[in-house]
Amino acid sequence: MQGGGSDTELSETGRVQAQRLGEALRDIKVDAIYSSPLKRALETARIIASHHKLPVEIEPDFREIEAGELEGLSLAEFSTSFSQFILRWREGAGQERLPGGESVVDLAERVWRGIQRIKEKHNGGTVIVVSHFFCVVVAICKALGLPLTTIERIRVQTGSISIVDLDESQPRLVLLSDTCHLQDITGGR
Repeated sequence: MQGGGSDTELSETGRVQAQRLGEALRDIKVDAIYSSPLKRALETARIIASHHKLPVEIEPDFREIEAGELEGLSLAEFSTSFSQFILRWREGAGQERLPGGESVVDLAERVWRGIQRIKEKHNGGTVIVVSHFFCVVVAICKALGLPLTTIERIRVQTGSISIVDLDESQPRLVLLSDTCHLQDITGGR
């Protein structure tokens, strides 16, 4: 499971996806671009930023979940080896910590702190945040007031675009995991 400690570079496919993402977002008026400090996210953010002539601001709270002892396991290995952990995690509404890592609740609090800081700084503006799977799904759950165990039911694809409108008194999910700009690309980062 790629976690907070896995600081991998973008693959060639990942770079192509990032370039397509940058092109898909180039005509949007953007006030700021934030990124996880991890290399794959930061490189993606810089490619997007090149279309907007904006600096990329690093937000440490947007790094991926700390997987601890599960670092490097595939989701299939994780599911097989830690089925008891998954049951405890579901029963505890995300409170259960990954062995040697953090809980989904910890991650959600961390990500939401970062989002709140950005919202205060750019209230009413359009901000691009480049992060990771678990960060995106917990942010969506927090914004919509959904239980964190809902993350099991939300899927976002690598290089996709999700939009959450936080300007309203009731946040709205405007777009989830749009990959139209990646139609002819296969593979992951």
